[in-house]
Amino acid sequence: MTILTFITGHFLLSCKRDDDKPQKPQLPSNDMEVITTMTLTFTDISGMQPLTTATFRDPDGDGGNPPTEFDTIFLQHNTTYNTSIVLLDETKIPADTISNEVFDESADHLFCFTTSGTDIEIVRTDTDGIYEVGLQSEWAVGLAGNGTVQVTLRHQPGIKDGTCAPGETDVEVSFKTVIQ
Repeated sequence: MTILTFITGHFLLSCKRDDDKPQKPQLPSNDMEVITTMTLTFTDISGMQPLTTATFRDPDGDGGNPPTEFDTIFLQHNTTYNTSIVLLDETKIPADTISNEVFDESADHLFCFTTSGTDIEIVRTDTDGIYEVGLQSEWAVGLAGNGTVQVTLRHQPGIKDGTCAPGETDVEVSFKTVIQ
């Protein structure tokens, strides 16, 4: 009986578990940033118009309570503006400047601008070395009128091709726009 116990014990100890099997690697998680605030700052390139800002602020993030601030963009007709975008995550204290992360990961991000009912030509003026990014842009404003400008940040890791098609949306805000 002891020989049988010895053989059974030896057999059980010599069997390998599948623990030695290579594990499937975990893909790095690409959590979307929480963006609670988007501020656009417009500087007239001729220096004739005052500095203008427009802010969208939703302190509790997507869902929940409605935005606490949602400005209209007011611009002068026949004027060109240098425009910059600042993104914040104000769910953190102090607020996290997400636009710094977008800058650091510019090869994976692209701002897309869609105008409707407004005479504005928007050109991104910053690049990741290959493609434009859009944290900085130039807005050439034409005729007076009302409409909207939709500002969308696309997250395009490994698939950025200079267009707005690939990737996922990190944030999208449609600002009412008045050209005076």
